[in-house]
Amino acid sequence: MAEPEMLTTPEGRQIAYHLTPGAGPAVVFLGGFKSDMEGTKAVHLEDWARHKGREFLRFDYSGHGQSSGAFEEGAIGDWFEDARAAVDLIDGPAVLVGSSMGGWISLLLTREMPDKVAALVTIAAAPDFTEDGMWAGATEDQREELMREGRYARPSDYGEPYVITKRLIEEGRTRLVLRDPLSLPMPVRFLQGTADEDVEVATALRLLDHAAGPDMRLTLVKDADHRFSDTTCLELVTDALEEVLERIG
Repeated sequence: MAEPEMLTTPEGRQIAYHLTPGAGPAVVFLGGFKSDMEGTKAVHLEDWARHKGREFLRFDYSGHGQSSGAFEEGAIGDWFEDARAAVDLIDGPAVLVGSSMGGWISLLLTREMPDKVAALVTIAAAPDFTEDGMWAGATEDQREELMREGRYARPSDYGEPYVITKRLIEEGRTRLVLRDPLSLPMPVRFLQGTADEDVEVATALRLLDHAAGPDMRLTLVKDADHRFSDTTCLELVTDALEEVLERIG
């Protein structure tokens, strides 16, 4: 396995990445909360891009994978800044593919730098999940522990419990995208599984209803879970990618 290259963000964080050369516009994969760039979807898309001769970028946020920092010290804004620095490696507009938290971060990128985003594909996008999921779903005891101790441990279906910090919640409130107008003037495809236990279909419908744009579609996949990584789901991701690439010429 090739060693990743490293970039230093303006904030001084070291971000590991793999950049596959090819034709533009480049495709950039943005992973989920506590995920890394070695995941099934990221590697599958890299293989697809290499086969198509398409430029492709995958990377690890700080505190994730091979990048610097401790996961528990991070927050949405930090990971957004990491993603912004990674996208700046690309010449010209890019097509963003955001998975789960990466869907939220891709929306933040689109809001801040719309000229840099040619098209957008999201997979089980989780906008505002720190507020609408973690905080809204916490018990009174967990909220009290969070405010008193600065953190609490939330059980996870993906391994060790997630440590949720007060900073993650409070900083996340400064990055919300479903409370203010959200313009998506480029081709956008949202993908969502109906058996997703982490992001409800209602969230995907809320995002579709909230965002404004001339070319948005939501595809619901019956019985697909949050991983969205079986063969059928991976094919749907590349189909969506090829569709938006065709749209932008």
